[in-house]
Amino acid sequence: MLSGYARNEWLTIIAVGLMISGVTFVVGWWWLSVLVVIATVALVLFFRDPHRRVPTQRGAVVAPADGRVSSVHRVEHFEPFDEPAVCIRIFLSVLDVHINRSPCHGEVVSITHKPGKHLNALNPDSAEVNESNLLVMVHPIRRQPVAAVRQVAGLLARTIVCAAEVGKVLQRGERIGIIKLGSTTELYLPESLGPEVQVQQGQKVLAGRTVVAMTASRETGTATVVPRASGESEPGDEASNQEASSLVEASDVEADQPRQEPSA
Repeated sequence: MLSGYARNEWLTIIAVGLMISGVTFVVGWWWLSVLVVIATVALVLFFRDPHRRVPTQRGAVVAPADGRVSSVHRVEHFEPFDEPAVCIRIFLSVLDVHINRSPCHGEVVSITHKPGKHLNALNPDSAEVNESNLLVMVHPIRRQPVAAVRQVAGLLARTIVCAAEVGKVLQRGERIGIIKLGSTTELYLPESLGPEVQVQQGQKVLAGRTVVAMTASRETGTATVVPRASGESEPGDEASNQEASSLVEASDVEADQPRQEPSA
């Protein structure tokens, strides 16, 4: 399955590849035609979007990207949460799947694009100075931060696609975008949720599949409350709370059985 986020790219690659391979085959350069076909398939696979079985354990936080964990560290003050946070940084090579997925259940309250440089993702400074896109999520009812995902561009990965929208409630493992041709994705978890990191530096992870952290019950903690956007219903609105509660129960109180991932 190929990603709809990069349909223009892989359609162009297929069209050009077929044209070149056809011409070379007609003139008798069959060996070159075979090489072109192989190269075309390899390039198209950069935009693959495989099926993932999303874990259903309560409190589980899954990897937002495929790749290798390049860093696990504590941030003294993460401004979007207004409190300390744990950061899990994942490096995506050009061979990894480039789709980004939601790490947990939550409502998107902000999406911030930051222009920047396009240093090689292997450069330690790239995560701080490169172009990036930050998506912040909160609990749909209590409005306290639950996670943030930061998509970071790189030397080759100069196109960041974020398909999520402010106000949308995301399910764990749901597709939220793509960083074309790799780079870095960062996951931030508020310290008030008591995240227990389940991965270590150098470990390979799969987006929507690998559990990277377990969080404490969201009923406890003193996390910062994020105000509702203008026009949203108040927490006291009974109908609104019942609707949101059903969403939370669907994600946080699931049976311990694998479920089908959300559709693209």
